[in-house]
Amino acid sequence: MVLGLLRVELFFSENGSLKEKRHYLRSIKDKVRSSFNVSVAEVDYHDLWQRSSLAFVCVSHEKSIAENTLSGVKKLLERHYPEFILELKSEYLFL
Repeated sequence: MVLGLLRVELFFSENGSLKEKRHYLRSIKDKVRSSFNVSVAEVDYHDLWQRSSLAFVCVSHEKSIAENTLSGVKKLLERHYPEFILELKSEYLFL
């Protein structure tokens, strides 16, 4: 079993409130979930208006499937939200 993790660091330069940040995050999470079978959670910077970190996770029986899924998520984010992305980092855990 392979667990794939994609961590995305985001910066919302025009944000003025947590409400605006939540709006952007909801949009990002909904778009990714509608396209890929992954779980997503905000994992850091909960109280900052302009900063966020999201973790996208998938589980598979083969590393290539997890890599393809997270690669698709990464491409979607880079295509639709390039102005917000600071860093993308993938990791894989074999169980």
